Amino acid sequence: MKQLFLFLSLIIVVIFVSACSGSSSKDEVKVMRLANATPDDRSLSKALYLFEERLEEETDGSIDVEVYTNSVIGGDREVFEGMQLNTIQGASMSTGPIAQFADSFNVFELPFLFANEEEAYKVLDGEVGDRLLDELNEQNVIGLNYWENGFRMLSNNVREIKTVDDVKGLDIRTLENEWHMELWSELGANPTPMNYGELYIGLEQGTVDAQENPVGNVVNSHFYEVQDHLTVTNHIYNASPFMVSKPFWESLTKEEQAAIKKVSDEVQQEQRKMNQQEVEDSFAIVKEKGMKVTELSEEELERFREATSQVRERYIDKYGDEWLKQIEAETN
Repeated sequence: MKQLFLFLSLIIVVIFVSACSGSSSKDEVKVMRLANATPDDRSLSKALYLFEERLEEETDGSIDVEVYTNSVIGGDREVFEGMQLNTIQGASMSTGPIAQFADSFNVFELPFLFANEEEAYKVLDGEVGDRLLDELNEQNVIGLNYWENGFRMLSNNVREIKTVDDVKGLDIRTLENEWHMELWSELGANPTPMNYGELYIGLEQGTVDAQENPVGNVVNSHFYEVQDHLTVTNHIYNASPFMVSKPFWESLTKEEQAAIKKVSDEVQQEQRKMNQQEVEDSFAIVKEKGMKVTELSEEELERFREATSQVRERYIDKYGDEWLKQIEAETN
């Protein structure tokens, strides 16, 4: 009888321990590391911190978000590879670096693809944008939506750029992206790929005399100290997809996946508003710092489009026109 009592007691203990272990596993906090190569005071980084706050609240702390900005754990390439390996669980970055992994994203690097933000949002938030995000699945990454870095513009310390001809002869730093380089070659400039971290010194020492980035970069990186002229070319729109690691995504419950999607959609709208305000504020700052800001007429912008039309033709020769046609059908 005593042995039977001990045996039953042992079974009860085992059941209790198993129940506790199951509860512990179910309630285990999941860590979601977010990273980018953007300084803290830019809208893309502010949005990651906002995402952190909102998601932890939405999931009652079942997902613990950690944010690493400003290349603390690597540049764009390292961050994307980190998502593939699930050492980094989420990120937002411009489409240029993503195109190094997913060819379909090269379409976003073509000149004058979008005339304004409204055109971009129509494509990105619609079926075409969703299908492009689906292309990331093959890279072990899940694309959820598009945040933004905004339109790229030209700055230089040689002369005011009022016409296509004024671009000729500029030594311009570009991304190491064939379509960016071809764009400036077509305009008669001399493109020089250079690491962004070396750009300020390159401008200061005269290695290059021009660069192209969103106006927020001109302020954040103090390019106004070594550049006299800013021309609102708006030649490329930088969308910044918000992505998560596929292995991480598949480890989540359906409720957690829904929470991440919900919060990322909310933050997307707020980040775009933050970025537009950042652009407005940045224009005021560069003018205050003494830069000459030049806006091109619609006629001159059309000349820029015509002068760079061969870039699209070469893109089509290499990748076909599937994605370009779909985008043009949405914007025309």
